[in-house]
Amino acid sequence: MLNKAQTLKGYKLQTLDGELGTVNEFYFDDHYWTIRYLVADTGNWLTGRKILISPYALAGVNKEEQFIAVDLTKKQIEDSPSLDSDKPVSRQFEEDYYQFYGWPLYWDGPFMWGSYSTYPYIVRDPEIWEKPSHDDKKWDPNLRSTHDVSGHNIQAEDGYIGHVEDFIIDDETWTIRYLIIDTKNWWPGKKVLVSPQWIDRVSWSESTVFVNLTREAIRQSPEYTEELLLTRDYENGLHRHYDRQRYWMEDPITKEQSR
Repeated sequence: MLNKAQTLKGYKLQTLDGELGTVNEFYFDDHYWTIRYLVADTGNWLTGRKILISPYALAGVNKEEQFIAVDLTKKQIEDSPSLDSDKPVSRQFEEDYYQFYGWPLYWDGPFMWGSYSTYPYIVRDPEIWEKPSHDDKKWDPNLRSTHDVSGHNIQAEDGYIGHVEDFIIDDETWTIRYLIIDTKNWWPGKKVLVSPQWIDRVSWSESTVFVNLTREAIRQSPEYTEELLLTRDYENGLHRHYDRQRYWMEDPITKEQSR
């Protein structure tokens, strides 16, 4: 199911033995545009620590009761590697974190989830993890915060079009499917969706996302509204408008190997 990041913010986090806290924000990588960690707000519990929950531990989203099930105990989370709340996520922390939980490193291979080509789904079977991988290709993840990237400028092929307002997250694969773009400073009154697959590059130093679309194509694109349900019919119309491959029709192996 597709959800706005801002909608999921504030959802309760239900562990195996009680409530942990609420969702605060998300960290994603700028290579696959996939959520790598959910950042928890634990209130007065574990004060001073930044609590990160990997999608490996996320068992499902309950939209009716507004909670996310976490397949961990509070004790496991308390004993996990500590990250100071004012420090960025380092590679050393990630390696210690994944080793603690016994999960495979998501960057340890050429695919979205490391050595496993089950795009875009996470492999949660320990028996598969134990199978040796003969692919040495790795990649360097650069983690970004959905909170920090909100507000970044969007630059089309022929000029500025607006800024990032929010993100649309697929809660089955934890992939960012779309960026919500507010165009009010360019073309008042309209919001549009742009897929990360249509991004040409990102200048983090300039806080600008460059997309390989024209301003006119974006202006004519299907409008996104808060009341709109992101149905497959709407997505079909959006991809048809831009004449782009639909992500749900892509061959998983070819998709990952072409990166």
